[in-house]
Amino acid sequence: MHGFLIGIATCSCWGITAFFLKFWVETRDRFFLLFAAAFAVLSINWLLLGLWQPTGETRPFFYLLRLLAFGLIIAAVWEKNRPAAD
Repeated sequence: MHGFLIGIATCSCWGITAFFLKFWVETRDRFFLLFAAAFAVLSINWLLLGLWQPTGETRPFFYLLRLLAFGLIIAAVWEKNRPAAD
């Protein structure tokens, strides 16, 4: 059951990545590109978790992947909401 749920999370992240890439191609807005990159990193994280059971010494690697993904999301939101330069 655990592998099945990780597979669902991986495929969901791929779908969300494709969704944001579609909007990026239409608008060329970096917001969508950064969100697509974040979900691509999350899909890699889930895929690696499904294929490789982390031990105590490899767990920080998976946390760093998630940190990178959430950092990309924060950067996208921050960049979208900052004041426009005149």
